[in-house]
Amino acid sequence: MNTDTPSTDDLLGAARAGDQSAFAALFERCRARLERVVRLRMDRRLQGRVDPADVVQETYLAARGKFPHHFDASGLPPFLWLRLEVGQKLVDLHRFHLGARMRAAGQEISLHRGALPQVTSVSLAEQLLGRLTTASHAAMRAELKIRVQEALNAMDPQDREVLVLRHFEELSNSEAAQVLGIKASAACNRYVRALKRLKDVFQSMPGGAEEDS
Repeated sequence: MNTDTPSTDDLLGAARAGDQSAFAALFERCRARLERVVRLRMDRRLQGRVDPADVVQETYLAARGKFPHHFDASGLPPFLWLRLEVGQKLVDLHRFHLGARMRAAGQEISLHRGALPQVTSVSLAEQLLGRLTTASHAAMRAELKIRVQEALNAMDPQDREVLVLRHFEELSNSEAAQVLGIKASAACNRYVRALKRLKDVFQSMPGGAEEDS
């Protein structure tokens, strides 16, 4: 009896053949990353009111009914397709709760692939500080947060989006390029440029800011 864990391709093939348990297993492999997408991109006014896990579960129920026809039509890898589905669910949630207060500009660059809510510089700065610094003094941390936000706001929007896609959503360089509709070499260059901008900010602080080990 073969007890090996099925590969993603095996699950995808079975799911496309109508195996609902295979689709559930495929979705489960993406669940943690999809929750991270929701947590990053959810409007701050909804944080604490809406559980990202609930948004992802609702996405699963909706996507299950669309698969495989909508997936095949998209031409996307499984995670990128599910990411779009969770993004649409998040956009619908923002419209329902925020309505006219939802900023029209709060969309990511990849409009040709469907817009997801943009990660704000405030949320992104908080995520970066949580991962990249051991600064413990409140004043130093507050100053660093402001500096990081300023650096993020000064970045080209695509540079900032590549940073989110690569560093937090854990997309490969080729996946990030596909999402943004740019060449892989351009995505790589933008990611390196964004990292350098942030590194300069951290190193300019008194004593330098060290990464967590």
